[in-house]
Amino acid sequence: MSNVGLRIYTNVNRPSKELIESFRGLPVANIADSMNRMFCMDAKIRPMNQVALVGPAFTIKVRPGDNLLLHKALDLAEPGDILVVDAQGDMSNSIMGELMVLWAMKRGLGGFVIDGAIRDIEALKKMNIPIYALGITPAGPYKDGPGEINVPICCGGVVIFPGDILVGDEDGLVVIKPEDATELLQKTRTKNLAEQQTMKDIENMKWDRTWVDKALAERGCEYIDN
Repeated sequence: MSNVGLRIYTNVNRPSKELIESFRGLPVANIADSMNRMFCMDAKIRPMNQVALVGPAFTIKVRPGDNLLLHKALDLAEPGDILVVDAQGDMSNSIMGELMVLWAMKRGLGGFVIDGAIRDIEALKKMNIPIYALGITPAGPYKDGPGEINVPICCGGVVIFPGDILVGDEDGLVVIKPEDATELLQKTRTKNLAEQQTMKDIENMKWDRTWVDKALAERGCEYIDN
């Protein structure tokens, strides 16, 4: 009989490391624009340091305020994996702190995204591993369970499956489905090139602004000289 709510799925279908790393250094805003501004995590989930995040999702669903399953995930995840925790946005108890992050770094994990609270922020801000979270509280977690590992979760308002590609910078986080990644990569690179040309046009005072008046005219904008 399946023990719903306390299950661990051990197999994750990860994209190739080459494909994942292709997104490193690309602005999250440009990736989001190339996905019609969809699949961005809620802006309340913010970076806790300045380390960029790229990697496949290793998903964990926990009971609010409890990190037993996150502890198990620390031992199961593979190097480069991003531990994505659905803590249901609860801020009553921190889900992780300094010691857990130190262990994750020793194991070569790729980072954390916590839809909940963390603690030991002074130390975490100085660590060379990306950490995103909803907030901070000194109150510690419980370790009773239940929870599940490597199941579809909701984090920051986005449904995330194990193996989805996460990219994060100081603007926030986007979630990429592996089957969309190759085409999205090309679209984002094309957008980057277009932005570089726009920057040159701005520098040379040649930025075409005619689209603004055209858009206003199409919407029937009224000009009043009072």
